[in-house]
Amino acid sequence: MSVNFPKAEEEVLRYWREIDAFQTQLRLTQDQPRFTFYDGPLSVRLPHYGHLLTSTIKDIIPRYWSMKGYHVSRRFGWDTHGVPIEYEIDKRLKLSARDAVSQMGIEKYNAECRSIVMTYSAEWRHTIERLGRWIDFDHDYKSMDLNFMESCWWVFKQLYDQGDVYRAYQIMPYSTKLCTSLSHMESKQNEKLTQDPAVLVSFPVVGVEGKEDTSLVVYTTTPWTLPSNLLIAVHSDFEYLEILEEKTGHIFIMLESGLSMLYKDLTKAQYTILNRIPGKSMVGWKYKPLFNYFSDAFADCFQVIAATYVEAEEGTGLVHQAPAFGQEDYDAAVAAGFITPRRLPPCPVDDAGCFTAEVPDYVGQYVKTADRAILKDLRSTGRLLVESQVSHVDKFCWRSDTQLIRRAVSSWFIRVTDSIPEMLRNLEESNWVPKFVKDKRFANWISNAHDWNISRNRYWGTPIPLWVSEDYEEIVCVGSVEELKRLSGFDGPLEDIHRDKVDRITIPSRQGKGVLRRVEEIFDCWFVYSHDHSPA
Repeated sequence: MSVNFPKAEEEVLRYWREIDAFQTQLRLTQDQPRFTFYDGPLSVRLPHYGHLLTSTIKDIIPRYWSMKGYHVSRRFGWDTHGVPIEYEIDKRLKLSARDAVSQMGIEKYNAECRSIVMTYSAEWRHTIERLGRWIDFDHDYKSMDLNFMESCWWVFKQLYDQGDVYRAYQIMPYSTKLCTSLSHMESKQNEKLTQDPAVLVSFPVVGVEGKEDTSLVVYTTTPWTLPSNLLIAVHSDFEYLEILEEKTGHIFIMLESGLSMLYKDLTKAQYTILNRIPGKSMVGWKYKPLFNYFSDAFADCFQVIAATYVEAEEGTGLVHQAPAFGQEDYDAAVAAGFITPRRLPPCPVDDAGCFTAEVPDYVGQYVKTADRAILKDLRSTGRLLVESQVSHVDKFCWRSDTQLIRRAVSSWFIRVTDSIPEMLRNLEESNWVPKFVKDKRFANWISNAHDWNISRNRYWGTPIPLWVSEDYEEIVCVGSVEELKRLSGFDGPLEDIHRDKVDRITIPSRQGKGVLRRVEEIFDCWFVYSHDHSPA
């Protein structure tokens, strides 16, 4: 007996089309109790195996509850915003989004993005029907639809009014190719082995009696951050060695475990231990900077601070601090009182990862390329002690496959940590299949959740509906088009609320601060949206 399964599938599909099976089922259950199934929109790209697998699961559940007699509406959804669309346009124009917007204007750039969002709709319709999934393509929804975008505004305003939205300066994984920060989850999607410089650099101690000829030895794999150095961190509980190199007469301070980095063969190394120094006694020591770019503006810096994150097993036990390029560096500098909300650390790197004019010797150079020039200059001053290469696993942009950097970014966050106990209680009251995902994976994810960075410095997406004064002292959150018109006095048509339409609308200040303008950021998310057009 031979069965032609593809032919049998085609016959079933033909019959379903003939009797309009899906719409007929919806009509027959119209007056029955509703079962709500939330199905997030898909990014606009060609379907692949992962999509087919999840589509099968997403079809089984609504089909089951339909067979139980419930009315289950199912609409196909498209995620038509964000980096996937912009990246396709950037490749088409052979320009970064920033440069394209600068040359074309945001209105033309967004028009380019809009033009490609439904490129693969025919392929999706054919594939999903061939798969046998019942879902409504004729009444689909898109994240660029006005009612969808406006629902995001509504949800965000609820969070803002509850005090759960705040602006902060944080160190984020950053794609220099896409000119945007990424979420921590996104940064983990493309980790691979790479090579970076591994160097030891000396920082002469200044103004400490008896240490006039002594240098602190620091290890780093990111030489490009050295021009932004402000501090050096030690661990208060560690004991550091002060050694005299017998051949050169140089005196260095570092952990004993770091000597193997200074000397290739410790058995042949010729040095004398002069002192053993507690880390806590070094706090407050001043040192000579490698570069003088920020020595005036941050004259009180360039000293040793204490930080508990310093590890004995890695490096020399003295950690170079560039607070704009590392979260631990930033947190340590804030804890020591050198960085405050009104005194941010130097960040001389532009959106494309190139040095700005604040670092004139390397201006315009891409930071990873500038490593070589920086090491060459340090070599000529005698401050570069050891240089080598290290192989390690690092994070790469999952779209452009370029190595990520860490960079200070001003972002908008939704407060999550305060809600963790409530979320865990709600998790207990929910049913998961399989159960271990609830008890292990999802519970662990919630327990360790960070506040949610929901903003991106992009162009094609739902604008964050915050209108602010120049000093950010006055902030107005808008929850709908109607509210925006009422607050601004704008009386023209507003059937589209993308950046090219709303960024030109201002709101009069109630505090005598002139006019409020919308912040530049867009959402890097969409909120839960029900199929009956209401936000949830």
